[in-house]
Amino acid sequence: MASKTVTVGSAVGLHARPAAIIAEAADEFDDEILLTLVGGDDDEGVDAASSLMIMTLGAEKGSQVIVESDNEEAVEKIAALIEQDLDA
Repeated sequence: MASKTVTVGSAVGLHARPAAIIAEAADEFDDEILLTLVGGDDDEGVDAASSLMIMTLGAEKGSQVIVESDNEEAVEKIAALIEQDLDA
């Protein structure tokens, strides 16, 4: 399984707008993509194709998130989105 740890770049974290953008991109892939907040309460990842599940992570700007999938291309695309300021 491919994995990458990235830092949240959005100014207010992974709230509704960034979560929706990430979920839409994740939905383009047939493979499951999981997001896990480093140091969070839940060690099991949430589905990156669900904006509601992404928001439950509580990831703020500067938080670290692990992106995992069997599809390395999916990991790279979602990781790149998380690192961007999607509120800009």
